[in-house]
Amino acid sequence: QVQVVESGGGLVQAGGSLRLSCAASGGTSSRIAMGWFRRGPGKEREFVAAISFGGRSTYYQESVKGRFTISRDKSGNRVYLQMNSLKPEDTAVYYCATDFRPLGDGSIFRDKRSEPTLSWGQGTQVSVSS
Repeated sequence: QVQVVESGGGLVQAGGSLRLSCAASGGTSSRIAMGWFRRGPGKEREFVAAISFGGRSTYYQESVKGRFTISRDKSGNRVYLQMNSLKPEDTAVYYCATDFRPLGDGSIFRDKRSEPTLSWGQGTQVSVSS
């Protein structure tokens, strides 16, 4: 069972940047796809970005394309979400998630039906002031 812990959230002004980090441990964490989701105030949880086990494939929600970048380190056990040009509507609790299926390309994160099968971190708050 892979465990994940997020860090890096905080308060930032609109137009600013933050980098979230997700540390995975246990199981074969370097061989699985990982992703980020968020839940804004009064909103449902939504997909933000995902990355394949090897880091070659990435996927983004349309509203963050060009502003957010997902990456993973060489060990494969840490995933980052670089968030630039932040907007107040990006305010949310951000969650890291892992897909237990080995060697995944990350595309499954875009399918809401997959969410019950994912493993989740505790979340980190990102607040963007206008």
